[in-house]
Amino acid sequence: MNTSAMARTGGLQARRAARGSVTESAARAGFAARGVIYLLVGALALQIAFGDTHEQADRGGALAELSQKPFGAVLLWALGIGLAGMALWRLSEALFGSVGKDGRSPRKRLLAAVRFAFYVFVAYSVLSFAATRNQSGGSSDRQSRDVTARALDMPAGQWLVGAAGIAIVAAGGWIGVRAVLRKYHDKLRMGQMSPRTRQLVDVTGVAGGAARGLVFAVAGVFAVRAAIDYQPDRAKGLDDTLRTFAGTPLGPWLLVCVAAGLVLFGIFSFAMARWRRV
Repeated sequence: MNTSAMARTGGLQARRAARGSVTESAARAGFAARGVIYLLVGALALQIAFGDTHEQADRGGALAELSQKPFGAVLLWALGIGLAGMALWRLSEALFGSVGKDGRSPRKRLLAAVRFAFYVFVAYSVLSFAATRNQSGGSSDRQSRDVTARALDMPAGQWLVGAAGIAIVAAGGWIGVRAVLRKYHDKLRMGQMSPRTRQLVDVTGVAGGAARGLVFAVAGVFAVRAAIDYQPDRAKGLDDTLRTFAGTPLGPWLLVCVAAGLVLFGIFSFAMARWRRV
């Protein structure tokens, strides 16, 4: 066997290993962990809409809420490990490609690398909270203001923050449009679902994805505004972004709709954990 053939064989074996049972289990655990976080954030946002809580409707608030439950410490560690599994799966996609006809394209690999970095950060924050019960970085609102302030102090900081905000708006629009168009069908084993299950998946996928995309887009708008006004306080994290919906002419009912959408996205994440092609 020549060198090139050996290299191809080695690459094929590496890709098979990356898509093996361990990586598949890690991915499914990651989707389940993501579902738990969105369920808790959505539930906290619903409580805010009805004036029943002062908790933060973001990842930190969700972790604090979870820590108060029976076996909270065990649940926090399980959540962090699940998110680390999601990061591992995204890394395998960046290195070896994902399922699908264009899964090995540079664009898909770059997107997987970005998602890997994101989930590394999220998993680290959850595991740190599980170990210390202290959200050292503060709320998402404070983190957003601090990051924006540091970015604005950099050379061409306004342009950097503005570009990041526009990218977040675009990402939100992309998420929402793909959800409405049901692009997730390509990634799910739809044939294994009953007709009623497919209907439930579509309700949670469309409504949940649209709500998630809207939250991203609005947060991006605030980042752009912070760049234009050169005021870091204009930037908002997840909690402040959600509370903004309650301040619209529609009152708390818009927040109720968005919060319900986030709960549905949590349920959709469980469907991804069960039927996602990995």
